[in-house]
Amino acid sequence: MKTKTVGLLGGSFDPAHAGHVNITKAALTRFDLDEVWWLVSPRNPLKIKNHASFTARIKSASQMIQHPRVYVTGIESRIGTTYTADTLSALTHSFPKIQFVWLMGADNLVQFDQWQQWERIMYTVPVGILARPSNRLAPLSARTARIYRSYRIPMHQSRLLAKSKVPSWCYVNLPMSHLSSSALRNGDGP
Repeated sequence: MKTKTVGLLGGSFDPAHAGHVNITKAALTRFDLDEVWWLVSPRNPLKIKNHASFTARIKSASQMIQHPRVYVTGIESRIGTTYTADTLSALTHSFPKIQFVWLMGADNLVQFDQWQQWERIMYTVPVGILARPSNRLAPLSARTARIYRSYRIPMHQSRLLAKSKVPSWCYVNLPMSHLSSSALRNGDGP
């Protein structure tokens, strides 16, 4: 029996936008995932505050992504976790038959080493990194990329990521969307 593979895209989704949808759909195919779960964070520890309520962000995200293999969830609120490392530990313990993959935009790789227990994340699940519109080379010279360089899966083998032993990560370039939640909140988006 094939192990189910699930990509986890976490964030405040304040607001959810087409860029989130684009990288989610790309992740499904590029990393050969069965599903993607959007983990709407009740509180992002790297941001001062969310502008919309948790309930409004869940509703907005659910309206934004309408795909049969994508699920919007507030599971972090239910299990009481704030940090990704704790969320991943809880999920891998609660769903031992699912192979999870952490998904993130390449801009997050630049500051990934500032995340709480970031190395534990690397040793818990494979990490799929999707290029964002800014400098595509900066993430590859980030501290995390340098430390884990020998564990990088080439882009042309991205479909193997979910089945790879940890630590493992894969960086893929995608057609770009310049949308960002911050720009949309500030009225700078389309």
